[in-house]
Amino acid sequence: MSPSLSSRPGALVLLIASLTGLAIAVYAYFTPLTGVTGTLGALVAIVACIALAMMALLLFKVKGRGASIALRILILMGLAGTFFAGMLLHQWWISAAMVVGLIGLIVDMVRATHHARLTHT
Repeated sequence: MSPSLSSRPGALVLLIASLTGLAIAVYAYFTPLTGVTGTLGALVAIVACIALAMMALLLFKVKGRGASIALRILILMGLAGTFFAGMLLHQWWISAAMVVGLIGLIVDMVRATHHARLTHT
């Protein structure tokens, strides 16, 4: 495991959760009799999960405090919106994946503040 991945476990959990949500949304979009086959809502969930995965990858690279705060706010809004979309689509596993992603985001925020305190003392 590379040093950047091992130092950001919360971002890694967020990436895995968004990719899991993507897989579930793609399955629901293409599989017959899921109730959302070919719907715009499932397509929006797919796009949202792709955007969350890209933002999780950006979270590994961002260095500035202001940029990381802005990125985390965007990720939080994306998680909330995708969670709501999963609930409206009756795709509970998408919503569960977004809750896991929220836990990863919280872990990333706590680890970042803990790391900042250690370097400044």
